Amino acid sequence: MHESTPDPAPELTVGQRIQYYRRKRGMSREVLAGLVGRSPRWVKAVERGEIQHTKLPALLALADALKIRDVSKLTGGRPLPATMFRGPGHPALPDVRNAINMIAVATTDPPPPLQHLEARLAAAWRARHAAPDHRTVLGSLLPELIRDAKHAVRVYEGAERRRALALLAGVYNLTQFYVAYQPSTDLLWRVVEGSIMAAEESEDPHAFAGAVWLATQAHRDAGDFDAAEAINRQGLELIEPHVPNGSTDLRAMWGALHHEAAYTAARSGQRGDAWRWWEQAEKISRQLPSSYYEPMTSFSRVIMGPHAVTIAVEARQSGEARKQATKAAHAAIPSQPRRGRHLIELARAWHLAGDKKAALGTLNRAYATAPETIRYNGFAKRITLELTEGPADLQQDARDLADRLGMLV
Repeated sequence: MHESTPDPAPELTVGQRIQYYRRKRGMSREVLAGLVGRSPRWVKAVERGEIQHTKLPALLALADALKIRDVSKLTGGRPLPATMFRGPGHPALPDVRNAINMIAVATTDPPPPLQHLEARLAAAWRARHAAPDHRTVLGSLLPELIRDAKHAVRVYEGAERRRALALLAGVYNLTQFYVAYQPSTDLLWRVVEGSIMAAEESEDPHAFAGAVWLATQAHRDAGDFDAAEAINRQGLELIEPHVPNGSTDLRAMWGALHHEAAYTAARSGQRGDAWRWWEQAEKISRQLPSSYYEPMTSFSRVIMGPHAVTIAVEARQSGEARKQATKAAHAAIPSQPRRGRHLIELARAWHLAGDKKAALGTLNRAYATAPETIRYNGFAKRITLELTEGPADLQQDARDLADRLGMLV
């Protein structure tokens, strides 16, 4: 939604404005409800004016879902850019963007050895998992890694080129973890498309599975649940013949894609399907070595408890969310940013269950664990913002956290 879009009518209520922009985007109430973590009935009540004082966190969520940068388009009045609450993108984003946009022109420079590129990519994943400020770490590594992977694809031929293409897909996959939740949606989609194209051309099932896994997430986050489900199922169908004789890594990707199907089903309100997919993923996880941890998807035995928390939260099952959060509260996740993400999901579970004190305390733990994970997480910011206007005994702590997250409240 461009900011030049005219105001539909100054006299419209907040609910009527939300309905106007929802219809303008061709979005159903069900889809909008899924994007903001509410029920279709809630969206209907807001649009009809039955809920007359929509809180700022909900307005920010609606603005996000409707691709509106200026919240005043929903509220009327003076401009209220959403960046007041979100802050700028990561400082290294321009350098990463330039590397992605670079055309791999012919050069006389020798190609980087593929084994060196593979070692650098593996080291970058290890560095990401070990770092509380993982975007800063990736921002320093990705530009050169992207350029070298593109150069390798340009220079190598035959089987070595296919190997280089699988590497490029892997580099793009790592890049998606950097650009996710950044103010650069166009860049995200270029990365998604680049990964899919490189993986398909590589003819490597593992590379293709990784590209599908991230493409599914991108479509789901954009609110296109049908596309997310279709891509996920196509990926499962294409990868299935390779799984029986495949590596442990490929079996883990197979399991990760089952969880993505569960996640999408939960987001779209299909609770039964969500838990059936989760059960299949959990069964696959039990076939992996007990200490195994897939570096991109985090798929493993230990991650299934945290995944259950997410499914319960996305399915809006408050009792189940509390139950799963209690069981998975101390999951030993061997990745610092993924632990931070899990703590945010736990906070969402406590918030859904009505335990605001536990939600705020868990968000503070998430910040201590992985500040760059929570700093760019919309769910965490919305809960924090709501708690700044919540119970009196929590308001100051919530404001302190909001300040650390770079939010102006």
